Amino acid sequence: MSALWMFPALIAVILTGFPVALTMMALAVVFGLHSFGLVGLQYQFIQKIEEVATAQVLAAVPLFIFMGAMFEASGIASRLFDAIHMWTRRVPGGMAVGTVIMCVIFAATSGVVGATETVVGLLAIPAMLKYGYSKSLISGTICAGGSLGTIIPPSVLAVVIGPVANASVGNILLGMFIPGFMLAIAYILYIVTVCIIRPDFGPRIPKAADEPSLAAKLVLSGKVLVPPVVVIVAVLGSMMAGIATPTEASATGALGTVLLAITYRRLSWPVLVDSTMRTVRITAMILTIVACGQMFAAVFVGSGGLEMLQGFLNEFSVGRWGLMFLVMFIVFLAGFMLEPLVIILMVVPITAPLIEAAGFDKVWFCVLFLVMLQTGYLTPPMAPSIFYLRGIAPPEITLRHMYLGIWPFVGLQLLVVGFLLYFPKLVTWLPDAVLTGIR
Repeated sequence: MSALWMFPALIAVILTGFPVALTMMALAVVFGLHSFGLVGLQYQFIQKIEEVATAQVLAAVPLFIFMGAMFEASGIASRLFDAIHMWTRRVPGGMAVGTVIMCVIFAATSGVVGATETVVGLLAIPAMLKYGYSKSLISGTICAGGSLGTIIPPSVLAVVIGPVANASVGNILLGMFIPGFMLAIAYILYIVTVCIIRPDFGPRIPKAADEPSLAAKLVLSGKVLVPPVVVIVAVLGSMMAGIATPTEASATGALGTVLLAITYRRLSWPVLVDSTMRTVRITAMILTIVACGQMFAAVFVGSGGLEMLQGFLNEFSVGRWGLMFLVMFIVFLAGFMLEPLVIILMVVPITAPLIEAAGFDKVWFCVLFLVMLQTGYLTPPMAPSIFYLRGIAPPEITLRHMYLGIWPFVGLQLLVVGFLLYFPKLVTWLPDAVLTGIR
């Protein structure tokens, strides 16, 4: 029964502000010594550290992070922002629509949630405030668009959740396509609709006297938009075609962003050093948490915690769908206060075997898990997305604006979750189609 106390202890210590990775490792040591003794615990830890250190798929993590860091540091992101808004500015809520599109592109190059929200927010907020956009609409757009880094491939979280759930990372990345773009399209439709009904929320920007001609716009867009899109297509297309693993595709993307920086004459020694050091810091943080999370899960499972939990669920006869809704509800609540990576490492190792035993598809479960994680990430009062926004927003955008602006997007998230629950093929169709094509 002692294994079941690991989670209350974990949550209690995390809430004190103690570092998550060290908390997981310390609790694994305490409970592991009780269950296995010193020799057994050493074997568990050595085995898990070796698994993380030798997992080829986790090599994709630093490469995807480097893609995003180089994309930002070289100034490519700001050029993209201007090119996208050049086309969307005349649409109702056009700057907000362009911001969502920018979030999709940046999410497809960085795969990191906080990075997407921070970079795009710093670019978009001043521009939207300048043209009199509703502060609540600005807040909701930045928070929701920035959170797309969770579910737009290639997501670092997908690379982590795959090995933890013992599911194919490639299939998870493919399964994220339709849900990710469903969310982005839902955001855009909402923004356009609300700005048609309330034009003051997102005013159309009047045509400037020096606005470039259509031909000039096409030339500028070709120079700015096409090269990054080629890199993104190379990364995702190589996986879809089955000619590259996620690790190989991430290496293609990392090389592609370096070549882009050279093409735009933005590559310099400071840019390269800054991108590399940022990659090292973020990767060290992620892989340390992954290793400690694996230790924590190994002690829990080895102590019989999984069997106890399964017996507990069977005793209350929650059923397979009851189990699924219970897991999703836990993820939703955890998203209020914990980082997505921590939630994956706390919940997935324990619930994935139960979900698989209940007859659910593991890839579908992982994608649904990530969408629900994103929903909790957005939902007040403890929404981590709002804390990111508060760090970059000017004083005139208050917490009240943020809370008012985020709720419609949370509703869209829950609508997409409902579609994924009712139509699992929205997730599984593309991985199955690609697998069939390869055969």
